[in-house]
Amino acid sequence: MARTFKTIAFAASATDEAQAAAKELIALYGQEDPAEADVIVALGGDGFMLQTLHKTMNSGKLIYGMNRGSIGFLMNRYSTENLPKRLAEAVENTFRPLEMQTVDADGNSFKALAINEVYLFRQSYQAAKLRVVVDDRVRLEELVCDGVLLSTPAGSTAYNLSAHGPILPLEAPLLALTPVSPFRPRRWRGALLPNKVTVDIDILEPDKRPVNAVADHVEVKSVVKVRIAESENKTAHILSDPDYSWSDRILAEQFSN
Repeated sequence: MARTFKTIAFAASATDEAQAAAKELIALYGQEDPAEADVIVALGGDGFMLQTLHKTMNSGKLIYGMNRGSIGFLMNRYSTENLPKRLAEAVENTFRPLEMQTVDADGNSFKALAINEVYLFRQSYQAAKLRVVVDDRVRLEELVCDGVLLSTPAGSTAYNLSAHGPILPLEAPLLALTPVSPFRPRRWRGALLPNKVTVDIDILEPDKRPVNAVADHVEVKSVVKVRIAESENKTAHILSDPDYSWSDRILAEQFSN
């Protein structure tokens, strides 16, 4: 059954293209306060969509993106025509973000959420040296690499794909653990993990080989321990056109050049 959205809020990135689109759409359909709107239309690229999803996390707000940026995998095609009809027919996708908990070299703790991935990377010219523990069981006693990332299905086509990680169907109950330039074990190319596991990464020799951790856009410097698990109580919601669904996009990505 199609939804009916009576009020729409438009949010746009700072680019000229996105701002011009927002001005045109507001003239056509009006502008509601985002806190009161039935739906939020985000105009920009994937980075702006992630920012919007983080801002509306756990609010129950539905976000419909239209691409006015350089990369738009998370976005629908841009058009000013028949927007209420497109919104009414859109398919809802619900995501649970990853929760990252870190401890830094000074003993400070920090938490952040990631819709795409949690990424650890070397801070200096020397490779990172990491221990990987899954559900309290050591799986890699020593991983020497430039970095490692844990990706959700939603993020599997982003940095994970660039690091030669697998593309995950949106409905797959999996996470992709993918190394970046692994040196030892040389032949280890990553792992697919159930989405309910807890992954602990200990930084070995942190003084000599410092490591930073990033959850989407939030970076923590000089971490010594990182714990990652899928959130049990936080959700974000994206609307996609039925003829351009996430499943279709992911399938097309696997056959692209």
